[in-house]
Amino acid sequence: MSFGVSTKKEEALREKMKQLGIREEDIIEKFIRSSGHGGQKVNKTSTCVYLKHLPTGVEVKCQKERYQSLNRYHARKILAGKIEAKILGKESEEQQRIEKIRRQKRKRSKRAKMKMLEDKKRQSQKKADRRFHPSPDDMEG
Repeated sequence: MSFGVSTKKEEALREKMKQLGIREEDIIEKFIRSSGHGGQKVNKTSTCVYLKHLPTGVEVKCQKERYQSLNRYHARKILAGKIEAKILGKESEEQQRIEKIRRQKRKRSKRAKMKMLEDKKRQSQKKADRRFHPSPDDMEG
């Protein structure tokens, strides 16, 4: 089965599915007509891919691309990610990414904010001191 992507990507996906214990026999795959932009092409062809992993009950629907083969690849990738998140919980890549964003958006404590502002003032003072100040020796010439 080919997904219309490089063999390297296909192999990586198959390896990930194998590690997570996802077998093709456990997946129900259906093709649905896509919705949204695309006009006649989208209305005539079933490019949207629906996958259901029977053992876990995880469902995925993908219509990222205009091509069914690419959507099959993306849907399997998303399915593997969801199952990984379900199995690994906190350790999954997706969960780590979400936690990282949460930490970045978190409001700084007053102490941390004051320290950051002090550092900024110190840096701006350094830059101000570097500006060229002509000395009497430079004026001769």
